[in-house]
Amino acid sequence: MDFDTALLRALVAVADTGGFTRAAERLHLSQSAISHQIRRLEEQAGAALLLRTTRSLRLTEDGEDFLRHARQILAAQDALSRRFQRSSIAGAVRFGVPENFMGARLPALLAQFAHLFPAVRLDVTVGTYLDLQKLVAADALDLAVVMALTCGQDDAAVLRRTRFVWAAAHDFRHDGALPLPLAFSPAPCMHRQVGVDALDGAGLDWRVAFTSPSQQGLRAAVLAGLAITALPKGDLEPGMVVIDGQHGLPALPAAQFQLVWRAAGSTAAAEAFGQLLREWSAGAAA
Repeated sequence: MDFDTALLRALVAVADTGGFTRAAERLHLSQSAISHQIRRLEEQAGAALLLRTTRSLRLTEDGEDFLRHARQILAAQDALSRRFQRSSIAGAVRFGVPENFMGARLPALLAQFAHLFPAVRLDVTVGTYLDLQKLVAADALDLAVVMALTCGQDDAAVLRRTRFVWAAAHDFRHDGALPLPLAFSPAPCMHRQVGVDALDGAGLDWRVAFTSPSQQGLRAAVLAGLAITALPKGDLEPGMVVIDGQHGLPALPAAQFQLVWRAAGSTAAAEAFGQLLREWSAGAAA
């Protein structure tokens, strides 16, 4: 049996809002129309899906099972519609992203956006958190992913939460009589500042033993056992281990990747890209 998706949406709306009135408001229908759709759905299903009294409304056991399948069907249909939708949105999107945010998944995201919005030109800049923040502030980028230490920012802007850790090679050895060897990018660099602030606050003796603007260069130095570094936990590579608390190392702060926008406001094309980026980020975190 093929169920009308409009009826499935009515059931989902009733379940989500807890009543016919609010479901009608969500779907921009009358309350009587919602009641009629639920009756039709129950007739097609051959089972009561809701228990209604003057004071309460709840799903039956069949209704709970039906709702689960309805959500899956609607999610699949919405994904299919987005996949083959041809949008009238045009223009350009200038997007900035740090090297360590999406990695190998970034090209697939860009390809999907290009397919969904073929009239939009996408210009991508890969840079450091601080450089990207400056480019957005200078109106040189429409939006960018940056990192911020967690301090109560708007959750709507947060794409992924993480925390900094101390990382070293699994066979790293250190003579406690010598300063701790560190690997960092040149200043200004958030990873460097987070690590240095924590070490100075703990009163530890340290030195920068390896400096490179390249993330791959820093990781190579760490994996070779030349130095340790501070980085987001998700940036750990095979062969690296977390050494928080060892060698007197202090705890490092939590952080989050978040989306920032230019002050002049966003275009329809930039909003569409931002929404797709949020969906991808939510999928990766699930």
